[in-house]
Amino acid sequence: MSNTRIGIVGYGNLGKGVEAGLKQSSDLELAGIFSRRQPEQLETTSPAYHMDDLLGFKDSIDVLILCGGSQKDIPVQGPELAKTFNTVDTYDNHNEIPVHFAKLDQVARENDTVAVISTGWDPGLFSLNRLIAESILPKGETYTFWGPGLSQGHSDAVRRVAGVKNAVQYTVPKEELVDAVKDKQSIEYNKLDAHKRMVYLVLEEDADESKVRETIKTMPDYFEGYETEIHVIDQETFDKEHAGMPHGGTVMRQGKTTDDHTAIYQFGLDLDSNPEFTAAVAIAYARAAGKLAREKQYGAKTVFDIAPGYLSPKSGAQLRKELL
Repeated sequence: MSNTRIGIVGYGNLGKGVEAGLKQSSDLELAGIFSRRQPEQLETTSPAYHMDDLLGFKDSIDVLILCGGSQKDIPVQGPELAKTFNTVDTYDNHNEIPVHFAKLDQVARENDTVAVISTGWDPGLFSLNRLIAESILPKGETYTFWGPGLSQGHSDAVRRVAGVKNAVQYTVPKEELVDAVKDKQSIEYNKLDAHKRMVYLVLEEDADESKVRETIKTMPDYFEGYETEIHVIDQETFDKEHAGMPHGGTVMRQGKTTDDHTAIYQFGLDLDSNPEFTAAVAIAYARAAGKLAREKQYGAKTVFDIAPGYLSPKSGAQLRKELL
């Protein structure tokens, strides 16, 4: 069987992560990078094209991985591109996922394409582990702790605020709550109180700092309701102290197998590079999207809908022999 041909839409940190990750998969190949910037402006040796040229590649791309931001890029690009291509995205606005799914599902079914949404690690792998944990331990509580680490989606949202030149946002969990769950203690939990958000930003010249701070702290779905610290720094400090992109987190289910016995289900990640790992997850689901399209299983899909075997380049026989 020939390789699955992958197109990358957007060439920021995530797009670069996909480009690097594809080199580790012998069954996948990069057909091209598509950007709103001119191809000669991209620092890459891979084939690169302007977004305006994308439709001309309809017959030479099997799956597009959408690497734009969740706030403004994917909601527009996703439904439009799913009219022509099989797509995978990393849409991470949790509250809007049902709406995003419905839009993509309608478009994909009408056009005989596959649209895999909200891959990555949360939403994505963490979502899948929440489902597994709750199914195995129906009597209990699930806790998700993000960080400490840099959030790509939240950082992108801050960078789009008028007056912000550059920015990163770190999510930091309350460690005392994590330890209490591990010790099988019952805790009062909601994600707003269990984390704080720390923003480091560089302002544009003549920016209204107070207005920037207010816009960030009141941003729905991203910062509103969270304990948020905002630190204004200069570009030199930003470059020196915030160039890396680590992240991680833990999904924990504290449940009862009987009234007398408690079980802790735990899934965790510790990532040197958030975008590279997110890209790696998207790549695996791009492989799955290619398989689903060949089977004509059209429509929108989430990590809940795709069997794990579809993520692997190995056959079912290999998986049963080597991993089961």
